[in-house]
Amino acid sequence: MEITFKSAAQNYLAAKIPENAQVILTTDDGSNNYSSIGATCELADKFQLIILNQADPDFSIKLENNDNLHMHILPAEQYLFGDDLNIDFVHGRLALNDKSGILDSALSVVDWRNVSPETEEQLREKMKKIGDQIC
Repeated sequence: MEITFKSAAQNYLAAKIPENAQVILTTDDGSNNYSSIGATCELADKFQLIILNQADPDFSIKLENNDNLHMHILPAEQYLFGDDLNIDFVHGRLALNDKSGILDSALSVVDWRNVSPETEEQLREKMKKIGDQIC
């Protein structure tokens, strides 16, 4: 698979993503270890770029790109991305697009290099607290 970074996105991300960092493109809907939000109304509705210290073996599909980033996605999420996948920076926000149009007009960038994943118990407690506030 391939993704293109438009020049405005490259300029914006240059200060956010360090050289040689591992980056994953994934959903932000509670369906993976890098998201603690989620409800059925958000499935595959929000995306995020996650910066890691080392590769996550679950994210095994390489995304070739024009910004020389070490970038991957989950095999189970590959169906979410169409041809001409790209990231642009417009109106002060990152936008994830493909040939079908905008996939996410507010793509977030999250630095996980110094974060420990939540335990299932921590995640369960958080979801109890915010469960009635989402959707």
